[in-house]
Amino acid sequence: MSPLSGCEPTIRVPPERGILVSIHQVEEELWQVKAACRGPHASVFFPPTHFERKDEKESRERRAKAICATCPVRKDCLEYALRIREPHGIWGGLNEMERKQAQLRR
Repeated sequence: MSPLSGCEPTIRVPPERGILVSIHQVEEELWQVKAACRGPHASVFFPPTHFERKDEKESRERRAKAICATCPVRKDCLEYALRIREPHGIWGGLNEMERKQAQLRR
């Protein structure tokens, strides 16, 4: 009998990586490859490294949320961000404060 009998199935990554990943973990994050935020416009989802004026932040967040509105995995994204308590950026169409409020309502 294998030492992993009764455990969740796993995928072995090349030995030089030294990582063992569960199939559940891989399936759970597959939504990310379908996300509308992938690509060159991804920077609008997070604040810049330099100072951002309020009007610039609001404009950036509106652009990000417009992309989220068209995203086929928006719900999965938001659930992921709420589950890991992501403190930064736009996830699932909500900014940091909106996610905190959603977390409090749960």
